[in-house]
Amino acid sequence: MKINKIFVLILLFCSATVFTGCAKREIQNIDSKGKNIICFGDSITYGYGAGLGEDYPSALGKLIAYPVINCGVDGDTSTMALDRLKIDVLDKNPRLVLIEFAGNDFIKKLPMEKTVENIENMIDQIQAQGAMAALVDISAGLFLKDYRVAYKKIAQEKNAIFIPGILNGIITNPSMKSDFLHPNAFGYQQVAKKISSYIKPYLKD
Repeated sequence: MKINKIFVLILLFCSATVFTGCAKREIQNIDSKGKNIICFGDSITYGYGAGLGEDYPSALGKLIAYPVINCGVDGDTSTMALDRLKIDVLDKNPRLVLIEFAGNDFIKKLPMEKTVENIENMIDQIQAQGAMAALVDISAGLFLKDYRVAYKKIAQEKNAIFIPGILNGIITNPSMKSDFLHPNAFGYQQVAKKISSYIKPYLKD
């Protein structure tokens, strides 16, 4: 009986440690003093398929206590995005940057090694600025699976937040999509909720 009680106490202690500290300390710049949440991405971030103010960054801004800026550009690849990283991200006092690129890299046949290099470059510059970085994964099932695997590894190596499968449950649901890939207004609301659940623990002062 005494052994069981000790085991339970140890289990509770370990659980408390995981949920109250360990995960946070692994994220670089958890103590960031930046002001804004920057959503840096392509058409998924831009809000293609939805009306003005119906994009996921707009929805996210209603769920968290920090200003959210939409820096998504329709059709952007990770290479194109690097050219605007300073103006659109680094110069905007970021606290956390949500990086969402993969779809156009895949469509335009950019070598995956180059995509990985670009994403790592983005994270390095963002973290050097003193902000947290988060990698947003748009894969679903086998679709863009290789990017999911690569991004998870990058996040682990760079001490960045990894947000998996934001399109899971959306890409297979016609009521949440505007076309074969892009969400509609309702779909973007679900994306915002998923992202919010991952980043909120890192936004507490």
